[in-house]
Amino acid sequence: MTDNKPDDPLIDGSDPAASAEFIQNYIAEKEQELAALPADATEVDKARLNLDIAEAKVGITRGDEAWEMARAALDVFLANECWQEAVEACDVLYQSGQPASLIALGHGVWLAVTYPIDPQLTINMLGYVIDETPAQADGAAVAAITAHYIADMRAKEDQRESLTFLTNEMVANVAREHSKVEDQEGLSAWMERLQLHDPADFLPKLALVIGAIVPPDDWWFDRDELRDKLPQ
Repeated sequence: MTDNKPDDPLIDGSDPAASAEFIQNYIAEKEQELAALPADATEVDKARLNLDIAEAKVGITRGDEAWEMARAALDVFLANECWQEAVEACDVLYQSGQPASLIALGHGVWLAVTYPIDPQLTINMLGYVIDETPAQADGAAVAAITAHYIADMRAKEDQRESLTFLTNEMVANVAREHSKVEDQEGLSAWMERLQLHDPADFLPKLALVIGAIVPPDDWWFDRDELRDKLPQ
């Protein structure tokens, strides 16, 4: 999304009133941009601005409004095969704190792992799965190792070192919480026990984790149809 978002570092959260004012001003600016769009603006252009506004509304606890805007934007992005933006929409839907926010997370993780989008965003989405998973459950381990795999496979040269360091830490932290693993030997044994070395083993497990988040009748899109749109 655009620069100078509501989580601008100038707003450190120490003054809630100032933060709220900053966000309100940001929303007003985006609404003006939306109103000023030319007649030939695409539905994607409009959806991007609406998603910016939705994300800002999450910051001022207007999650119900954020949900409606982000959910509509998601449909536009899916229809136009804008996969990065679709995952960003799912991120906002998850953060909006609504009854179906976990279902939105499952959709976002599926899209983020399936399509070759920005690896940082994929890692963020998998991080939410870790946050939502009980410490002793294997799902957190599967999410963490998938994040590391994505970082290794997709990161550009200038971001590979930082992202793989981050995901190594994610794996180590999950191992510590899951099985009190404290050293490299223990980590290797833990990964072997949970079959986390080979993507042929852990990616199907991730599909089961997502399946536990999104009931079969609650999918918003046809996954088989979207798989057919994968880059060749």
